[in-house]
Amino acid sequence: MDRTQQTAALPGARALAPQLDALTGLRGLAAWYVVLFHTRVTLKATVGPMAYAFLSHGYLAVDLFFILSGFVLWHSGADNPAYRGARGMARFWLRRIARIWPLHMVLLGGFVALVGLLAATGRDTSFYRWGELPLHVLLMQNWGMTIGLMWNEPAWSISCEWAAYLLFPFTVMAAPWRDWSTGALVALGCGLLAGLWAYFALHGSADYLGYEIQRTGLMRCLLEFWMGNVLRMLWARWRDVPDICTGAWAAMIALLEGGVVLQLPEASYVPGAFAALILALSLEDRTPARLLRSGPLHWLGEISYSTYLSHFLLFIVFKMLFVGPDLTVGLGKLALFLMIVLAASAALYRLVEKPAQHWMLRRGEARLAA
Repeated sequence: MDRTQQTAALPGARALAPQLDALTGLRGLAAWYVVLFHTRVTLKATVGPMAYAFLSHGYLAVDLFFILSGFVLWHSGADNPAYRGARGMARFWLRRIARIWPLHMVLLGGFVALVGLLAATGRDTSFYRWGELPLHVLLMQNWGMTIGLMWNEPAWSISCEWAAYLLFPFTVMAAPWRDWSTGALVALGCGLLAGLWAYFALHGSADYLGYEIQRTGLMRCLLEFWMGNVLRMLWARWRDVPDICTGAWAAMIALLEGGVVLQLPEASYVPGAFAALILALSLEDRTPARLLRSGPLHWLGEISYSTYLSHFLLFIVFKMLFVGPDLTVGLGKLALFLMIVLAASAALYRLVEKPAQHWMLRRGEARLAA
């Protein structure tokens, strides 16, 4: 989530309130949680059982991403007059695809090059299905047309977010949201959470939000993205109400503690806890939010998309070069890998992500204005 995205350079765009900058730092931490999740198997012999159990739940950071995206996009886009009408919708989609597609293509190209190199050296590459590559190019690889994750696996969530972006203008127009009462919005948010639980229960397992991502990931994204939309509407109603922040923190703690103690299905409480966390951070100006707004953590949030999308390819190459057959990585090698990811993320953000985004926007805006 970068500042350019948040404070859109369009007429009517709305800058995030200062305290909402904490959400950028939160996104950075979530991206690194995913990185550690994907390295966890190599760390099993190095870290203790509690730390390993914590790392094993890193897939839940994606649920935080989905809710965050819905919140931020509603803030910056729902009332933006530049996004109204057919041309405005095209402008919105242009800005979203310029944000996510160029870096996705660069990393996908990196996987194609790696698979080509593996094939040339006689290694098995059957896992990578060339016939599905066009779906990855079009960001449609997790729309129910594939049998599993492949190529740049973390990009499944980008595919699902692209679907949410395509639907976003229609979501904004779907109802007179300003006329809804606060109670109705709360009920809608709870209904979306209940719908997520019901969807996973009907498809095999509400206990595990990472269940069969190729089948459940799209609806998981859409429902949580819409939860973020509703959360932003509630934020507008509650931001000046005393004690709402305290209540949000209490709700988050109660949901997490109750869910763990009672062994509730993840789909029934984790997204709700994340929504409460986002609301609490966006309403307060105390230590947690200030820490997340600090320079280093805010910078991690700025480059978080590059971190999220690049680390999987980097880890495959790292394992080939530095990890033995026992798949064990000590803390020294882990530190080396994390530094590589950090350096690569910064370079990709500066040299690929931002320049490509600006180039696509310039060309696209010129065509829209013609």
